[in-house]
Amino acid sequence: MSQTFHVGVTRDFLKPDGTLGFGDIGLSLLKEAPGVSHEFLAENTPELRADQVKGFDALLVLAPRVTAATLDGADRLTVVARFGVGYDNVDVEACTRRGVLLTITPDGVRRPVAVAVLTLVLALSHKLLIKDRLTRAGRWAEKLDHMGTGVTGRTLGVIGLGNIGREVFALARPFGMRHLACDPYAASAEAGVELVDLQTLLRASDFVCVCCALTPETHHLINAERLALMKPTACLINVARGPIVDQQALTAALRERRIQGAGLDVFEQEPIDPNDPILTLENVIVSPHAICWTDECFLGNGRSACESILDVAAGRVPRHVVNRAALDHPRLKEKFKV
Repeated sequence: MSQTFHVGVTRDFLKPDGTLGFGDIGLSLLKEAPGVSHEFLAENTPELRADQVKGFDALLVLAPRVTAATLDGADRLTVVARFGVGYDNVDVEACTRRGVLLTITPDGVRRPVAVAVLTLVLALSHKLLIKDRLTRAGRWAEKLDHMGTGVTGRTLGVIGLGNIGREVFALARPFGMRHLACDPYAASAEAGVELVDLQTLLRASDFVCVCCALTPETHHLINAERLALMKPTACLINVARGPIVDQQALTAALRERRIQGAGLDVFEQEPIDPNDPILTLENVIVSPHAICWTDECFLGNGRSACESILDVAAGRVPRHVVNRAALDHPRLKEKFKV
């Protein structure tokens, strides 16, 4: 490399006192790489400005938005490494036009998110939080009114058969459940997993798990009409993105006990309004878009993102590129000799 490959890390990885808020995120990979330097951006802003990213060859991004305006004047920038698998905070088309690769970290989140799905399945099936509240309130005798549901022989339905969906089924295999998956882009599934249409999955499943990406096609995929297909004893789990589920319709279905319960790590509006009616319901487990946040998850995501950055620095095409069309841009053709 003729000059230092300079990496900017968004400041939301840091606590207000300037220390790392999430433990080890693999930055040692950047520190130890010859010809590579990194620094945290000076400000924590919801949308990255052009003046913040000017002079960087790569960005490691947690939550801030990366827009077309962000990229104005970012002549050195060649890769935005998104920390996680969702990239709705990045203008993909703008990156492609400017010859900037967008990478994600599916290998970092696959196991932690799948474990989170099963955590919610088991907590809902055992009515764990309801029993926790009963115990704390001294309402011991009411445990008879809150019998749990065993998972053996029940049906686990997963919407989205990507890395996370497949890992959910792999981890759930010992539970002896029937496995259904819905994904119009999946040509096949592993042994023991039945590919079905969405209506069939909703009607048959005892646990419906949303694991797909948020796209215009999946916005409000789970709406009032589709919630009505679910069993009254079924539970909905969403660890993907909030707007995939019509939250108002879900609140009504839960309040009226048309489905048994829900486990939600994501919401249509984040942070969720403390006065949102869904928070008043006893049959909902909620988490602040962080249920999979573990040391394993953050180290895996960080190392994967840093590896993508180092690949670009070395003139290699990274593994987890979202916008492969950007490789046709003249500046990237030159860099990667493609």
